[in-house]
Amino acid sequence: MPSTARCSTPLPAALLIVMLWLTGCAMAGSEAHAPCPPVVDYTAADQARAADEVETLSEGAVVVRMLSDYAVMRDQARACR
Repeated sequence: MPSTARCSTPLPAALLIVMLWLTGCAMAGSEAHAPCPPVVDYTAADQARAADEVETLSEGAVVVRMLSDYAVMRDQARACR
């Protein structure tokens, strides 16, 4: 009766692939994450002036949408800390 021992052993290439996958996973660490960006604090006077300037913009101004996106990013940066 023929031996089946060779069929039940993994191929060297398969072992190499598994080792490379595991090595790649081991290299990912907490250092891979970017630090939280700083959030600039604006005075109440600056905020009031900005609000006044935004109110003078025309209806549907793109800058208003951009400022809204910026506000979301500031909230995300605050939550990151």
